[in-house]
Amino acid sequence: MKPFFEFNNVTGGYGDMEIVRDISGSVAKGEILGIFGRNGVGKTTLGKLLHGGLATSYGMISMSGVELTKLKVSDRRNSGIGYMPQTNMVFDNLSVRENLQLGENKMSPDTYFNRFPNFATRLDQTAGTMSGGERKILAFIRTMIEDTSLLILDEPSEGVQAENIEYMAASLQERASEGSGVILIEQNINFLMSVSDTFLGLDSGKVVFEKSAHETSIEDIRKVLSV
Repeated sequence: MKPFFEFNNVTGGYGDMEIVRDISGSVAKGEILGIFGRNGVGKTTLGKLLHGGLATSYGMISMSGVELTKLKVSDRRNSGIGYMPQTNMVFDNLSVRENLQLGENKMSPDTYFNRFPNFATRLDQTAGTMSGGERKILAFIRTMIEDTSLLILDEPSEGVQAENIEYMAASLQERASEGSGVILIEQNINFLMSVSDTFLGLDSGKVVFEKSAHETSIEDIRKVLSV
């Protein structure tokens, strides 16, 4: 499939400290790219570089042929990039309803209330009083209802019950089937394997594995994680 979102030789990190180096990849419309690796190898940093939370020191990022490398987070959001961070993913002092109302171009959350029914009856609850897994689901719903064409999600399943992870998987596959691209950064191997069309494995800030789902087994991923 023709790439929709591309990143070539992306390098960057925090200040003068480069965490990831020369990382390249792409996502086609309707495709889910799974990114995996051990803790501390640069997965979250890469997500921030692609989303614009961190500035690249080298490389190019583009979507639909338009270069985004130098654009700020807000401009990338306006270009159609949605992002769910690993931490600080909701506003704890706001209610569930208020968190879901943040931003513009929101779709109806009703579909997700059907999949995660507890949230429909807890709209007035303060997000900070929810469990870590519940706050993850809230952030997931908020990301999914944004009118975006590329989704970048960093560890969305962390602390989430198995049944709800299955609902997340179904939601991501549905969104991809509607033509969106998805970048899923994830430690849960089973979740990652169940939805991804292609894979990037990282170690020490570099790509060490790059294959399609048809070429990849769960043992291949475990080998990278055990290095």
